Amino acid sequence: MSVDHLLRTEDPEPPAARRRRGLRALVYLLVGVLILVLLAAAGIFLVTNKLGDQVGRYPSVFAGLDQNQRPAGKLGQTFLLVGTDSRSPEATTGSDATAPDFVFGAQRSDVIMLATIADDGKSASVVSIPRDSWVDIPGRGMNKINAAYSFGGPTLLINTVEQLTRVRVDHFAVIDFAGFQQMTDAAGGIDVNVGQQTERGGVVVPAGPQHLNGEQALVYVRERKSLAEGDFDRVRRQQNALRALVSQALSAGTLSSPTTAYGLVDTVTQHVGVDDSLSNTGLAELVFNLRDLRASNIEFLTVPTTGTGMEGAASVVYLDRQAGDDLWFAVNNDQVTQWAAARPSERLSDTPR
Repeated sequence: MSVDHLLRTEDPEPPAARRRRGLRALVYLLVGVLILVLLAAAGIFLVTNKLGDQVGRYPSVFAGLDQNQRPAGKLGQTFLLVGTDSRSPEATTGSDATAPDFVFGAQRSDVIMLATIADDGKSASVVSIPRDSWVDIPGRGMNKINAAYSFGGPTLLINTVEQLTRVRVDHFAVIDFAGFQQMTDAAGGIDVNVGQQTERGGVVVPAGPQHLNGEQALVYVRERKSLAEGDFDRVRRQQNALRALVSQALSAGTLSSPTTAYGLVDTVTQHVGVDDSLSNTGLAELVFNLRDLRASNIEFLTVPTTGTGMEGAASVVYLDRQAGDDLWFAVNNDQVTQWAAARPSERLSDTPR
């Protein structure tokens, strides 16, 4: 089935506090892409202009970059996935946003992931970069990596990540948490192994194998203070929930119900913002080319670090540059599976804390 054929188919907490913590939850563009891919492969969902038009577009994200200084392109596709810590009580991302999606100096990128899809469309990797990573921000000097978004928006963050990783970013995507509970519920909930019980606002997420609804899942991915490794454990929980949501989207119940499938994708597309170079046609082509991708072929990793420390009054994360360079080389050469196989402790476990 051609892409053109696809495109012709028919069309007790204050809100600000909830949003502040929720923005540290999941980055959903990859989830949306995977869901679209697998539903299309199953023959029950076709990308339409109507759904494509629901995805918010960020203009001129790459226009301010010096093309001569950017890393060389590679086969496949790489997305910079961002979750912001906007204090707005209204949605700031996606086509239903009623608040500004970015205000200089008012917000930082709280979740940063590089998601790379192999050229053959059969495997992918998601590498988290801790928000407090101490890096060189072009034109600004050393600072936490999440400050790049505050200083210069998407363009400066892309420049910073490309300089750090030497991986070329093909597309940018941003999300806040407005659609998190709805997405999880639309998928019928998620199954995760919880390493440590969490409670917030009277909602308890017990330890052990659990089936979480949207409210419970949000509590699960927000927590960090009670976890031994703080933000590192929260990153692992975010990845665990992302993995579970993808798996749930592939389940027979979701795939066999056009109503459920459409409702899930409809929710995703209303809360995602991407750069304006990813057109509806480009999205459809991406979906079609990834029809063979499966959740079991996605590696979830965090860039290697050497520990934490203080820079002035700021607590920061120090990156292991040698190990990191090896990982980014693997990303550029579609060898992440081999890299992870040689370092099994770096892989996301079945039961993160």
